[in-house]
Amino acid sequence: MTSSPDTQAPRPAEDASPLSGYTVVDLTRALAGPHAGMMLGDLGARVIKVETPGHGDDTRNWGPPFVGPEDDKQATYFLSCNRNKESIALDLKSEDGKEVLTKLVERADVLLENFRTGVLDRLGFSMSRLLEINPRLVVLSITGFGHDGPEGGRAGYDQIAQGEAGLMSLTGSGPDDPQRVGVPIADLLSGMYGAFGVVSALLQRERTGRGQIVRTSLIAAIVGVHAFQGTRATVAGEVPRAAGNHHPSIAPYGLFHCADGAVQISVGSQGLWNRLCTRFDLDPETPGFENNPARVANRPALIETIEKAFSTYQSEELLAILADAGVPAGKVRSLDEVYAWDQVEAQKLIVDVEHPVLGDIRLPGPPLRFFGADQAGEHETTREKHNTPPLLNQHEEAIRSWLGLSTDVGTSTVDDGALDNGETDSGTIEQGPGSNG
Repeated sequence: MTSSPDTQAPRPAEDASPLSGYTVVDLTRALAGPHAGMMLGDLGARVIKVETPGHGDDTRNWGPPFVGPEDDKQATYFLSCNRNKESIALDLKSEDGKEVLTKLVERADVLLENFRTGVLDRLGFSMSRLLEINPRLVVLSITGFGHDGPEGGRAGYDQIAQGEAGLMSLTGSGPDDPQRVGVPIADLLSGMYGAFGVVSALLQRERTGRGQIVRTSLIAAIVGVHAFQGTRATVAGEVPRAAGNHHPSIAPYGLFHCADGAVQISVGSQGLWNRLCTRFDLDPETPGFENNPARVANRPALIETIEKAFSTYQSEELLAILADAGVPAGKVRSLDEVYAWDQVEAQKLIVDVEHPVLGDIRLPGPPLRFFGADQAGEHETTREKHNTPPLLNQHEEAIRSWLGLSTDVGTSTVDDGALDNGETDSGTIEQGPGSNG
């Protein structure tokens, strides 16, 4: 899968990342689209982030927490989803902004956008126009509720999508306690699905020579991960409800209290059930516990029985015993414990970058690793050096020079109407806007 020569951006010759040589123009802001762009950047693509002059991506102002000097505070929210990108500020309602964007589209392999339906059309960059400028372009378009249908133009915000698409009804301590997931999961999933769609479209482009439009939405992303809960509804005719920290179809599978806290166990087979019972002197054939359907039906009594057996053990001792018995188990870690965990370090899930304001910082890293193999064995080809999330307009001169445009054009500070907040449904709320932010 290679870019045509006229669309390739300069990349180091030694860069063997999967998307090395591809160029992505990222018009998105907030989280869903930026997360997709960051994933493509992690894979080696050159990602050029187009931001509003004077204001930038909304997440530059989402906090606390902010870090850094008083006169140049940086939002940790922005840092979470914009590594491996360059930044240029363009007023897309100005002639200069339109010219620069046109030149970027001509050279790009991918364009990402998460405006409300119709905004790009009004700016003069409809989908047909984009593909006219560059027939090989792959466009990823993310909305809140989809591009069509009776609610296709509805604004998209993560927590609203979690509720509307049913996820909150499955999450919480019980049916009367709907809870959102602790991260903006609709935003993140739509970004992940979007990045997957982009790579698939690039692969198809190798066969057809033409680009295409990839569309997803916050509700599509949530419905896409309903998994067995979805088929419970569509096939079995059941209405799944929140069941707290216990699996609705497998038992025992969940969080169980012990002397100093809790551990989690996953008993996914009859063999594991027998091992658990043997180690803690329980009868695996106890009436009501003899098989998985019976244990699910009698979950309250099962939980009481297991927690009684665990009650005299400290959590670390209990985890050691469960490991020795071959029963899958684990602890519930806080995030500071996660980032101090040697296994996380070993899996390269933390990356070190040098920020122009903050200096050396550590960021949560990409979840994919790549390996080649030859007669000498496996060798890792994963991207090793990552770039810090950019300052606003940090790369304007370099990008304009690459496009063959004058670098003397100053980027004027404009009000938030440059990429109108009303057009993008921007707003600072707890979980933040999703695709339309």
